Amino acid sequence: MVHRVTTDTSVPQKRLTWSILIATLLSTAALAGPALGSAPMAYIYPPPESASDKRMNYYWDLLHAALEATTAKWGAYVMEPSNIVMNAERSQVLLADSKTISLLVRTTSKERETLMRPILTPLDKGLTGYRLFLIEKPTQAKLRNVRSLEDLKPFSIGQGSRWVDTEILTHAGLTVVTGGGYESLFKMLRAGRFDLFSRGINEIGEELQTGRAMDPHLAIEQSLLLYYPLPRYFFFARTEEGEQLARRVEAGLQLLTESGEFDLLYKRFKRQMLSGLHLSGRRVFRIENPNLTTQTPLGKREYWDTLATEIARGTP
Repeated sequence: MVHRVTTDTSVPQKRLTWSILIATLLSTAALAGPALGSAPMAYIYPPPESASDKRMNYYWDLLHAALEATTAKWGAYVMEPSNIVMNAERSQVLLADSKTISLLVRTTSKERETLMRPILTPLDKGLTGYRLFLIEKPTQAKLRNVRSLEDLKPFSIGQGSRWVDTEILTHAGLTVVTGGGYESLFKMLRAGRFDLFSRGINEIGEELQTGRAMDPHLAIEQSLLLYYPLPRYFFFARTEEGEQLARRVEAGLQLLTESGEFDLLYKRFKRQMLSGLHLSGRRVFRIENPNLTTQTPLGKREYWDTLATEIARGTP
């Protein structure tokens, strides 16, 4: 339905009032959602870095659920991977251009929250911050006397050169060896370039199964568990379009939380990730993350999984 507005040009005050009213309505509509009949909202995300890379599947399932939950209010959407393969750093550059992708998922840092628009909901309830180590099997015996963080420092830990984990581990005084892409770090571990490849417990099980095809000596270290708070967020471009896309997902995540669907998706994901991992009996080292902003929702207990049941007997 079209409403025709007629103004009296002889009365400037009325013209001003109508201008203010129209501006207010337009602003309200922009905040509420897209206009009726507008083009579908496009959520284009980075594709896997390789055919075996399944690290991000849960996050895209969660995005899909959030978009479905908001369809009645926000309308149609398109959600699909970009046809351009990119690593994590390249995806951040392309997001700024807003041409190739319209969002990404990354662990957070002060720099990333400045450059990109985060949704401050830890998507995996901080599970990425619990770290196990991929090793070559002979390394296990060398770790038998590691009883403290100080004992761990002589062992080198492989990480990506631009991963936020690198700064966190270095800040704790640990020895870090950096590499380029995700796949190259597995080759470096196999070649003995470093001792330990630190991985989130939400990643390591799948990576072990995949990596063994190329490296039969690949194993998960059996006695240690490292922890630091490391939320993983959806990030959008800091543009008007990016803000609109973010608002919809923000609303969707809230609806999923209220309905309990968020927890159902997370618990299913957690069961899959922890399947076959042995956390009890491990020695747990907790270190700080100096790269969190003051906006990090550390005080919201419902946003975090302490894994208390799983690691209770592993705390020294």
